[in-house]
Amino acid sequence: MVSRKTISASPHRVVVVGAGFGGLEVVHRLNGAPVDITLVDQRNHHLFQPLLYQVATASLATSEIAWPVRHLLRDRSDVSTLLAKVEGIDKDRRHVLLDDGSSVAYDTLVLATGARHAYFGHDAWENVAPGLKTLEDATTIRRRILLAFEKAERESDHQRRQALQTFVVIGGGATGVEMAGAIAELAHDTLVRDFRSIDTRMTRVVLIEAGARILPAFIEGLAQYAHHSLEKLGVEVVLGEPVTDCSADGVIYGGERLAAATIVWAAGVQASPAARWIETEADRAGRVIVEADLTVPGFPEIFVIGDTAAVRAPDGGMVPGIAPAAKQQGGYVAASIRRRVAGKSSAAPFRYRHQGSLATIGKRLAIIDFGWIRLRGALAWWLWGLAHIYFLIGVRNRMSVAWSWLWIHVRNQRGSLLITQNESVKHDCTKPPSSVEGLSDRSA
Repeated sequence: MVSRKTISASPHRVVVVGAGFGGLEVVHRLNGAPVDITLVDQRNHHLFQPLLYQVATASLATSEIAWPVRHLLRDRSDVSTLLAKVEGIDKDRRHVLLDDGSSVAYDTLVLATGARHAYFGHDAWENVAPGLKTLEDATTIRRRILLAFEKAERESDHQRRQALQTFVVIGGGATGVEMAGAIAELAHDTLVRDFRSIDTRMTRVVLIEAGARILPAFIEGLAQYAHHSLEKLGVEVVLGEPVTDCSADGVIYGGERLAAATIVWAAGVQASPAARWIETEADRAGRVIVEADLTVPGFPEIFVIGDTAAVRAPDGGMVPGIAPAAKQQGGYVAASIRRRVAGKSSAAPFRYRHQGSLATIGKRLAIIDFGWIRLRGALAWWLWGLAHIYFLIGVRNRMSVAWSWLWIHVRNQRGSLLITQNESVKHDCTKPPSSVEGLSDRSA
């Protein structure tokens, strides 16, 4: 077995698993280094996840927030891209095991595999309450939202129609708040003139948060502003009530059932199975507990970054699972690899620099916390938009997204009101509840 302290002769083989923010940052920062890079991902595109909810609510098209990985790296002869799913890691032989039975050898391995939804032991809920992590998730949710209105237009039963026009978002973090606000604006503004039998302004959007307040990552004043702003948009905010059941008929919270045909899950995340692949310690969310230099304890040739890693911040808390954090970790790992290949000493421990927290509530409302300055309202929304446009890849995409937002802002029109793909899950959330008799007044 090769000693873990041995540095392979040139070219040094770097395998990066995951083409998200962290993984791509490693690849970009290693440009020109004496290494051969293999980038492995089970999807062929890089996704700008912060705007995924806008695809789900018909504001943006999928092509505006996703880019083919091969296209992004077409000028990098030092990078090979593999469309494959990882099944495991052979740490002793230093091989990444792929789903087709093949493997890829590495001298340095970077795991940046992200996270998926966590249903807290109720995995069956995913069929009726999809989360929002992939393009497939976004188009599925968009399809269910739009189909709910289409079915309500043809429904003659009053209670069934109400259920079809009731949307539940579970989880009061940034994703839940953004989804709830966007669905409310879609129903109360964008679609008002599109239907004849239903009044989309009568649509209920219910945001359910088990905690004492929404947006726990923000200071209480900004969170309260977001809460009141959501209510002005017509969102019903329910606090301190965990959902105890979730089905095609609706949800149960506080011991009572709310009949709802469309449910979106935004309550928690679970890391990829990377910890199981390398058989190392993980936290409750499945994130690998890494050393100060982002390596796996006992295996310095394996780095773990992004949502896959549990990393301590300078203040003693945990580094948040957001894009800027993943990019900082990717840059740090690339610098560490360069030092190792050059035979230099190890870099100083990773230190996260928080650049601020941003969340949008509606098309003219947002909150921003930079620490030294805090903003809310229209100005915060414009700054939020500029920040997100800046981080998009390519001039064409920046212009396209900016134009889409301007059109929505001025005309209340969305360019992606398309119902696409077939329902692939077991339950169809656009199916009216099978039985609404005897439900509580929450369904009325």
